[in-house]
Amino acid sequence: METANTVKASKITLSELMLPSHSNFSGKIHGGYLLKLMDQIAFACASKYSGCYCVTASVDTVDFLNPVEIGELVTLKASVNYVGKTSMVVGIRVTSEHIQTGIKKHCNSSYFTMVAKDESGNNVKVPKLIISNMEEVRRFYDSINRIENKKKYKELEMTFDYHSEDALNNLKNYNVEISEKLLNN
Repeated sequence: METANTVKASKITLSELMLPSHSNFSGKIHGGYLLKLMDQIAFACASKYSGCYCVTASVDTVDFLNPVEIGELVTLKASVNYVGKTSMVVGIRVTSEHIQTGIKKHCNSSYFTMVAKDESGNNVKVPKLIISNMEEVRRFYDSINRIENKKKYKELEMTFDYHSEDALNNLKNYNVEISEKLLNN
């Protein structure tokens, strides 16, 4: 019998007060530190859902929408949005809160693809996802769309002729200068 799990069973929340040791040279919280926290919560979420050790296979776009300040409380919320045979897409939302004023900011959202592993490092089948409401349906389909778009992009990347005269001429539309050496080859 195949196992199944709910989205609710995967949900994890992590909160941490941002300290001066987490800041970059401009006094804001370092993006790399936030990525580390996101990777930790993605691991915890995927492992909780699958019951297995999980590794990060890929990270989709991370757009830093608002800076995080020293002294703010950062909260990360994660849940499994999609499952394949051995992989899961974990959606993560990061917010920060100024603890004196209570003002909250959405800092970023991202999607981590995690793969379940056994003790020998082999991929392991993950439980089916039980979808319980329309928001979960939307998130599942959004994940399918991101996966399909990634496949299309890879196909385009493999078939695009960067050496063609059209490709080189098209570069004139961008903030780039083509060396004479390149044009004469």
